[in-house]
Amino acid sequence: MAPTPRPTSPNIQIYRWQVQMVSSILHRATGIALAVGTLVVVCGLLKLAGGEDGFNGFRALLGTPVGMLLMLGWSWALFYHLCNGIRHLVQDGGAGYKIPQFVRSSWLSVIGSVVLTVIVWVYVLAAGGAA
Repeated sequence: MAPTPRPTSPNIQIYRWQVQMVSSILHRATGIALAVGTLVVVCGLLKLAGGEDGFNGFRALLGTPVGMLLMLGWSWALFYHLCNGIRHLVQDGGAGYKIPQFVRSSWLSVIGSVVLTVIVWVYVLAAGGAA
């Protein structure tokens, strides 16, 4: 008897990307980014506790374009994780499981996080906090 081909499980090449899938992946990725970014924040607090010279060096490092980009990404990760966490909390309460609601809440998490990030960074830059 000839062996029959075994069925293969669908993988990422077969599935079509959807906002629900991306929101789940982003939630996990932003959680990791927040953990790593929090180490940078703790480093800044240690430099602040160590004295003015150390903190000025830390501020100069974060004031570079790369440092600003990292802090912008960290703040977006914070707001996305927050918005998506609220979405998960609502779903844990039993609401929002229908596909149209799920898609809408996923997009609201993305849009809300971008809006919150822009608001915070406009305030930071207007107040001269990034200088």
